[in-house]
Amino acid sequence: MGSESQPTAPSQSLGPEYRPATQKPTATVSKPVPHKNVHILPQTPQLIALLTMIRDKNTERADFIFYSNRIIRLLVEEGLNHLPVVGHEITTPVGRTYAGVKFEGKICGVSIMRAGESMEQGLRDCCRSVRIGKILIQRDEETAKPKLYYDKLPEDIAERWVLLLDPMLATGGSALMAIEVLKSRGVPEDHILFLNLIASPEGAKKFADHFPKVRVVTAFVDQGLDEKNYIVPGLGDFGDRFYTM
Repeated sequence: MGSESQPTAPSQSLGPEYRPATQKPTATVSKPVPHKNVHILPQTPQLIALLTMIRDKNTERADFIFYSNRIIRLLVEEGLNHLPVVGHEITTPVGRTYAGVKFEGKICGVSIMRAGESMEQGLRDCCRSVRIGKILIQRDEETAKPKLYYDKLPEDIAERWVLLLDPMLATGGSALMAIEVLKSRGVPEDHILFLNLIASPEGAKKFADHFPKVRVVTAFVDQGLDEKNYIVPGLGDFGDRFYTM
């Protein structure tokens, strides 16, 4: 599907609630999707400003890394909100009780190499001493299909909640194979959360069709894929911009 066939992107006025609409700029926001397992971050002025920076082709690598890390932190924090909790009452230093909660069960991260490794630090910033596994999936030149080349996962991963990390969800081929790898190691489908910065509607639909119990947490669903299966308007190759350019 070529970019010329993409529908008009949704837009809305952004800015503080106390300012009148006439004083707010209009910006492109995420495309809504009908899938219950896909959660899109609130399209706040902060998020759109951060996304604007990393989408800009003129943004230098140091700034791209800084603003990407800001978005990754938002994604991880929202992802943690989707994990189950149990009641946990504690006593404060002044001798009073407080009815709180704590997370139910252990977690781990799994990054889809190499771009997914860029999200590991954001997870470590929120979850101290978290274990992180890795999966390497690349396209087979003969079949043009994704192929598993390497994986290193915690031995007890079947007993953990897994945060799967990959910044871009385009066709979904690599991410879907990563889910199959996790399931083959005993991870229940509903114990997997897939975190990514930008998704295509096509990729989101594939997840909803193939793994409806996997919760996808994304910052933005773009307009679609072009004839080369690049996300549009997108931000280019995330791994290249984060690591080399």
